[in-house]
Amino acid sequence: MTTAPTAPARPPYDPELAELLDNSPLPSTVTADMIDFLRANPFGPTLEDLLAARPISHREYTIARPGSEIIASVFTPADKDASAPAIYFLHGGGMIIGNRFTGIGHVLDWAVEHRAVVVSLEYRLAPESPAPGPVEDAYAGLLWLVANAGELGIDSERVMIAGTSAGAGLSAGVTLLARDRKGPNLIAQMLLSPMLDDRDATASSHQYTQTGSWSRESNSTGWNALLGDRRGTDAVDIYSAPARATDLTGLPPAFIDVGSAEVFRDEDVDYASRLWAAGVQAELHVWAGGFHIFDGAAPEALLSVTAVAARDSWMGRTLGRLPAADAA
Repeated sequence: MTTAPTAPARPPYDPELAELLDNSPLPSTVTADMIDFLRANPFGPTLEDLLAARPISHREYTIARPGSEIIASVFTPADKDASAPAIYFLHGGGMIIGNRFTGIGHVLDWAVEHRAVVVSLEYRLAPESPAPGPVEDAYAGLLWLVANAGELGIDSERVMIAGTSAGAGLSAGVTLLARDRKGPNLIAQMLLSPMLDDRDATASSHQYTQTGSWSRESNSTGWNALLGDRRGTDAVDIYSAPARATDLTGLPPAFIDVGSAEVFRDEDVDYASRLWAAGVQAELHVWAGGFHIFDGAAPEALLSVTAVAARDSWMGRTLGRLPAADAA
């Protein structure tokens, strides 16, 4: 008689969030054959909804890339200073789905609060654009931003990079590229549940199998699309999978947050620890019971409100513009 393997013990979901997961219509596992459907049915508010609620203007720009073009959306708050800080945003979606408007609502709130210009890039997705395509697109977008800072009304010495999930992994990769290529100086990097490690060898990557909003199986779908047969081998570069970087010296300060109940927990905690070991300032939050991007799925949940407040505080301190309540 054979027995089924025992699932590893794992931190439970926050009760408020667990109820939402139980009633979610979304699959816990994303497979390669779902990519086209998910791209054709984007989730989240429309651009019109995003702009209707905020005093922000929007313009699109085209950036030439070898054999293709990529689009950047520039969001400018109505009351910005003549030369404003910039938040360069890279969206999430596991390297395979999403667009430049995915998950951008909280970033636009920062634009209004801190009078910052947001530049959000539509980098090319895997598997059509495998590594290093997405991170090279993202780096090209940063170079374009700095080269056109005057036209965009941006202070090129006050550019922060921010990303969510896959976009946070790309943000970490772009930050490494900027250091190694002696490119633009970034003042900070905000990495929200970053997707950093293709090897899936951590405890948390095994704990969240076939569960959560982004399971171990979904993660494999994303990394396989990005890296193909290179995944898990020495052929993977540090810019596409930043957890592989052994030298983290000389990087700008980082904000990293992640849920305790998700695949990326351990690789993100390890990355923060290695930043500290390299002498880099980092602020790390591990939100108890949070699944992947829980604040996007349940913005009214108490844990989400708490997490967003911590990000807002760091953003204000980093950009030197505290919200009125904090400055009092």
